[in-house]
Amino acid sequence: MKIAIYGAGAIGGLMGAYLARAGEEVTLIARGAHLAAMKQNGLVVQHGGDSFTVRPQATDDPASAGIQDFVIIALKAQSVPPLADKLAPMFGPDTAVVMAVNGVPWWYFHGVGGALEGRRLASVDPGDAQWRHIGPERIIGCVVYPAAEIVEPGILKHVEGDRFTLGEPTGEKSDRVTKFSRALIAAGLKAPVRTDIRTEMWVKLWGNVAFNPLTALTGATLDRLCTEPGTRAVAKAMMLEAEAVANALGVKMPVDIERRIDGAAAIGAHKTSMLQDFERGRPIELDAIVGAVAELGRLVSVPTPAIDMIYALTRQKAAVAGLV
Repeated sequence: MKIAIYGAGAIGGLMGAYLARAGEEVTLIARGAHLAAMKQNGLVVQHGGDSFTVRPQATDDPASAGIQDFVIIALKAQSVPPLADKLAPMFGPDTAVVMAVNGVPWWYFHGVGGALEGRRLASVDPGDAQWRHIGPERIIGCVVYPAAEIVEPGILKHVEGDRFTLGEPTGEKSDRVTKFSRALIAAGLKAPVRTDIRTEMWVKLWGNVAFNPLTALTGATLDRLCTEPGTRAVAKAMMLEAEAVANALGVKMPVDIERRIDGAAAIGAHKTSMLQDFERGRPIELDAIVGAVAELGRLVSVPTPAIDMIYALTRQKAAVAGLV
C-alpha cells in the first residue's frame, strides 16, 4: 500500500518506520534538519538495545508523494488546520486519512446521528478548515499510546508502548480500517479496531484534560501532582466535569476516577507532553485537550468551571511565553 505520514516526527516517524520495514510504500513528510537527515541517512529507530534503519521517500512537498491509499496525520492538533489545504494532491477517491492527533477530534460529530450530527468544533477546527479540505468521510480515528522522541535529526527513540487503537467514526468495521489495522499488526504494532472509538478517546482525554495543564502550570511530575492532596483535588474536580460532559454525550467511563488518578501517580516522575512543550518553548495543544472539552460542555449544557479556570490560567501562561 501507499502510505504517507504527514508530520514524520516522533510518533509519525515511528509509524512510518515500522510500516516501511514491513514492506509498505511509505512517504515521510517532514521539514528542516530532521528531513535533511532522513534524506541523507534514512530514519533510525532505537528501541531497547536494538535499532533499525529504513530509507523510505522523504519530502517536504505533499504533491510529490502522489495519490495515497492512506494518509496518516501525526501533528500537534493546532498545526493541522493551517495545513489542511496542502493535502489534496495525495487524495484519490478512496484515500483514507488516519488522524493520529491528541485531544478532541474535529470530526467528533460525524456519524453520531441525532441533533448534534455534523456539528463543528471551533476550538479544534477554526474556520472548518479540516472539515472542508479533508472531509470527515475520509477519517479513521486513532488513539495513540506509544511514547517516542527524536533524539537527534533522523534518529528517534521508541520509548515504550506499541498500541494504536483504530475506529471508524460511524462504528463500522469497514474494509479500510481492517486493512490498515492488519498493516500495522504485520509491522509489529498492536492495532485493535473498536466499534466505539470515542469511548477510547475519552479515556485517554480524561486524564490529559487535567494532568497536562496542571503540570504545565505547576511544573510538577505526575506522581507529585496526583499524590499531593491539593493538586489531586483540582485534578479530580476537572475530571468529574469532563466525565459529566462525556456522559451527556453518551459515553460512560469504564474506569473509576480514583483508580484513573492512582494509575497516573503510579507512572512516577513523568513530565506530561504539555509540560515538556512548555520547557522546550514549543506551542502547546491546549485547545484540543482542554478548550474543546469546555466547548463540548457548552454544547450539552454541562458546566465546567474548574476546567474553564485552569484553561484560562494555562492559556495566559502560554500567551506570555509566546506558545499559543
